[in-house]
Amino acid sequence: MSTHVNNTAAESTVNPAAQLDVLGDECARTILIAASEGPRTAKELTERTDCSSATIYRRINNLLESELLTECIRFEPDGTHTTAYESTVDRVQVEIGETGITVSTASGHKGESETSVQTRRGGNR
Repeated sequence: MSTHVNNTAAESTVNPAAQLDVLGDECARTILIAASEGPRTAKELTERTDCSSATIYRRINNLLESELLTECIRFEPDGTHTTAYESTVDRVQVEIGETGITVSTASGHKGESETSVQTRRGGNR
């Protein structure tokens, strides 16, 4: 089995509040944990949770939009391929200070570096 990731390195435009909202959902956290072990298909992710497949797809979309998950193609030994999802982070850090909230994510994958997004005080709640 081999995997081809379809993501490109770009500056993050993700709202840190959106990342925190996504992480507040138990189903999304379960997906992220399972996808951190390696690429997982939506069917495999559904089997790991108590959520319906429709809920899994909604949470996958939320995680993709929040850049916490990436989509890839998984090639099977028999020549078939399927869409799979893999975690893009292995650490999320939240810092609260007088200038606002900073959400930093880091990945140990292939030497990728830490990225940081900040929201200012008085933002949306």
